[in-house]
Amino acid sequence: MERRLVFTGKCQVGMEKFDLLDPGAGEVKVRTLTSLMSTGTENIVFNRNFDQGTHWDNWVKYPFYPGYTSCAIVEKTGEGVKNIKKGDRVAVRKGHASGHILPEGECIPVPKQISDEEVPWFKLAKISAMGAKVADLSLGKSVVVVGAGPIGQMAIRWCVAAGSYPIIAIDSVLMRIEMAKRGGATHGIVKSLGNAINEINEICNGEGPATVIDSTGHHQVFSDALKTARKFGKVVILGDTGSPASQHLSSDVMSKGLHIVAAHDCHETPDWDFRLISNLFFEMVRSGRFGLEGLNTHKFRPEQCVEAYRIANEKRGETMGILFDWR
Repeated sequence: MERRLVFTGKCQVGMEKFDLLDPGAGEVKVRTLTSLMSTGTENIVFNRNFDQGTHWDNWVKYPFYPGYTSCAIVEKTGEGVKNIKKGDRVAVRKGHASGHILPEGECIPVPKQISDEEVPWFKLAKISAMGAKVADLSLGKSVVVVGAGPIGQMAIRWCVAAGSYPIIAIDSVLMRIEMAKRGGATHGIVKSLGNAINEINEICNGEGPATVIDSTGHHQVFSDALKTARKFGKVVILGDTGSPASQHLSSDVMSKGLHIVAAHDCHETPDWDFRLISNLFFEMVRSGRFGLEGLNTHKFRPEQCVEAYRIANEKRGETMGILFDWR
């Protein structure tokens, strides 16, 4: 029997057993090695921290099966599978479960130099890459990344890859700012965004940053992001809030001619999809241009899921990557 994590209600998590059949034509069966908690998304869901009538409310129904990023090994292939074979290690967009069956095309082969613990970061890197794309990052263009959690950490690394300067990380937790600096942020400010605007302006020669990327998913950050961006600047909404009706426009939009754009995992295009981004991410990690060292702070066995989500909720300042080890 297979095992998987399940939310059975608000703030309720457990494990259940399920059957997994053989793969059909064009499918593969994989055995999970590690899966990574997406602490932003999963804790919004876990705590039902969203308003009624939102897309979150329509999505989260019980039983709810959390997670969406895993490292796995191919156990069996179905008829017609050509590019994946038994024993291959792959990255898959699947949740916290011991095994999965999925189409061959949803498996991304992983370079051997990348560890089982690093692989699941590929999906969070892919999500933040959607924000990097619409942010139109470029050499020497200033950027502020608000929130140095897992998505923010990935966003900072894409800014580094694009040659942005300065790259300013904002978070109220010192540990996260230290991680952001190790990942390439040129400046880190341990404050809320609203209290950091004067320091940001000083770093950006008095005119504010060209781009503000909000990775927090907290509705109150939006208005401060509008205040922070320079004239004709851009505000990228990368964090998906559970309370969109509380995100309010301000006079800054009109007076500064701001460009506001949202980025979401589903906004793929033929030239910027999950396979292209994932392969780029793995190559950059393999070559040392995208650092992941030290981002995994906690590891749990699946049967320790209650403790894992308790830590994720109660000790935000001590966590970053929370892994489930299925090996």
